[in-house]
Amino acid sequence: MNPTALAFTPALEQAQLIRRRDLSPLELTELYLQRLEQLDPQLGSFYTVAADAARAEARRQTEQLVKSDPSQLPPFFGVAIAVKDLYSVAGMPCSYGCAALKTNQATRDDGFVQRLKGAGFIILGKTATSEWGTLPYTEPPGFPPTRNPWNLATPLVVPVAEQRQ
Repeated sequence: MNPTALAFTPALEQAQLIRRRDLSPLELTELYLQRLEQLDPQLGSFYTVAADAARAEARRQTEQLVKSDPSQLPPFFGVAIAVKDLYSVAGMPCSYGCAALKTNQATRDDGFVQRLKGAGFIILGKTATSEWGTLPYTEPPGFPPTRNPWNLATPLVVPVAEQRQ
């Protein structure tokens, strides 16, 4: 399977590929980290990329896969995922899209994140959000804007002054 097709493969199918050992958690994690390195500078979709932590967990899971009965693994074992910056992930920044909280480090996982990890997901990092998650677009003060991947030139929001013209 080509890398782009694999990147857009549904999580359940990725988990099946891993269970069949057609793909390792480390290979899938590396695929997404490479895409993030290549594409995110233009998109601004991630506030935090936890590459080292994701790779470490992917290596651990790859070793576990070799030693385990795949049918006994969690349902999304080895599948990479991102968490919105509205949820705490231990050891990662959690700003809620608020510039004043950019240096805020989470000391624990929210319950939602605990369940993701328990299901076997590997967390790649934290995705951008509007301030406090209140708006349907992501251009909070103090952070780069998140862009539409299909049209980078178009702002997600038309400034109010332009709307009046």
